[in-house]
Amino acid sequence: MTKRTGSAAAFAAALSVILVLALVLPACRNANGAFPPAASAAARPAGESLSLSGAWALYPLAVRWQEEFQKSHPGTAIDVQAGGAGKGIADVLAGAADIGMVSREIHEAETAKGAVALAVAKDAVVATISRKNPFLDEILRRGLRKEDFTAIWIRKTAATWEGLLGRPGQTPIHVYTRSDACGAAETWAAYLGGHQEDLGGVGVYGDPGLAEAVRRDPLGIGFNNVNFAYDAKSLKPVAGLEIAPIDIDGNGLVDPAERVYAGRDDLTRAIAAGAYPSPPARDLYFVIKGRPDRPLLAEFLAWVLTEGQKYVPEMGYIGVGPDKIASGLAVVRAAEKR
Repeated sequence: MTKRTGSAAAFAAALSVILVLALVLPACRNANGAFPPAASAAARPAGESLSLSGAWALYPLAVRWQEEFQKSHPGTAIDVQAGGAGKGIADVLAGAADIGMVSREIHEAETAKGAVALAVAKDAVVATISRKNPFLDEILRRGLRKEDFTAIWIRKTAATWEGLLGRPGQTPIHVYTRSDACGAAETWAAYLGGHQEDLGGVGVYGDPGLAEAVRRDPLGIGFNNVNFAYDAKSLKPVAGLEIAPIDIDGNGLVDPAERVYAGRDDLTRAIAAGAYPSPPARDLYFVIKGRPDRPLLAEFLAWVLTEGQKYVPEMGYIGVGPDKIASGLAVVRAAEKR
């Protein structure tokens, strides 16, 4: 048996993706080339419901999907509850929710219990500070390096803002983290080389709570999912909050290529282009237990992966690649054929 070269293997992998897309995506469309959201809805009795639980990161987009799906599927009720990725995956594995919203990678132990993850969108975690921070101009000009964030949250050796910025002074850094098991904290910790339990700081529940704690504290620093750091209407950072830029190349200056935080769309373009590090950029998942054996569940998942994707950019997220869409649809279609 001969061993394939790297380029041959890459070509074979790419060809496999193309074949999957060619087989799966057309099967989802009707004769006019459109996805048929109501085709199977007509065959289902009214009054069916679905429940979603989990990551704050996915909550705004899931609510939009809920609203749009219910418009085209009268009589269907979808309940969306945010409570952190840890709660989401616990609820779905316990049968307390149909779909867990998860903003981190799935653990092997969770897969062993039946967790099946479908990538549905992508976003990122950003560091946040108060606009009243006494060193705001300098922080925005020079940025903070990965090792600065590590000294703040993981090593806990950065105690003063002056120490972080290389000048004399004793102004304390007030560090905040998340108190609930969540994907944002796990993703931020992964960027810094640790896990959520390694992060120091005052624990605050939920994305909105953490953003508010930092906004009110001139000496505070925290982290948030993109859609809780930026205002949904103005697309600018939440009033009173500022994004602490990452000095990616560590040259002590936020270079033009690193100035991606002025508006939500600027940041999402940077994430899509790979100009923002990953992590803290990451895929967001819908997690189900086993195969989607309920017709409404399969229909909703297929809709999210097809028609629902058009709401991803306008809600401040980035779409996942066609290979991941095809992989998710393959899970749904396999269940429908049983």
